[in-house]
Amino acid sequence: MNVNQLSQRLALVADYLPKGAHFADIGSDHAYLPCFVCLNDPEARAVAGEVNQGPYDSAKNEVEKHKLEDRIDVRLGDGLGVVDPGEIKQVVIAGMGGPLIRDILEGGKDKLSEVNRIVVQPNIDARSLRRWFFQHDYTLIDETIVEESGHIYEILVAEKGDPSSCYHQQIIEKEMWLGPFLLEKKTEAFIQKCKEEWKKKQYIVKQMKRATSPDEEKLKQHQKEMEWLEEVLQS
Repeated sequence: MNVNQLSQRLALVADYLPKGAHFADIGSDHAYLPCFVCLNDPEARAVAGEVNQGPYDSAKNEVEKHKLEDRIDVRLGDGLGVVDPGEIKQVVIAGMGGPLIRDILEGGKDKLSEVNRIVVQPNIDARSLRRWFFQHDYTLIDETIVEESGHIYEILVAEKGDPSSCYHQQIIEKEMWLGPFLLEKKTEAFIQKCKEEWKKKQYIVKQMKRATSPDEEKLKQHQKEMEWLEEVLQS
């Protein structure tokens, strides 16, 4: 892959990094993102973290290929364990499940004291990240959704601040699930995701109703979420 032709998903993640960023990219996937950012911004610096030897070697090779060893430090280690407290200003974690990203943030909380922005791109369950941000005094400042190669990806951007400022109290549960900014923007990719979610929920509800003793609480939750999706699709 040519780092100057990043996937649309990663290019959008890169757009959320400020000029002169000093960031950690956790689970760096060949260090494509750090290389792209540093090639396009001479002030940028990065730590590329990988937990396994193979991906670590691939990332090192990519960095050496672009002669960026003086600005991108590839490190082998688990999650935010690859950085020191106060070392970085931004964190990127892309291409993993929401709960795994949440666990990485939770496990590395002590490394976030000087971090002014977190950019995450969960493959599933963005709600778990919105909840984590809310519980740890981060405010969502933007969200984007993109369809690429038949998959729909959400990108969430958070900074330290009042976590409730982006939510409407009366519909916070709905916004926590579907995304306050995504609900506002209602892009084509978002509508597509809502349609797919509605079909999934419809199937789950049908299956649950067939059960001899369905979990009534779970059933109610799925039905409520179907109603939220219908509100989006009807508007």
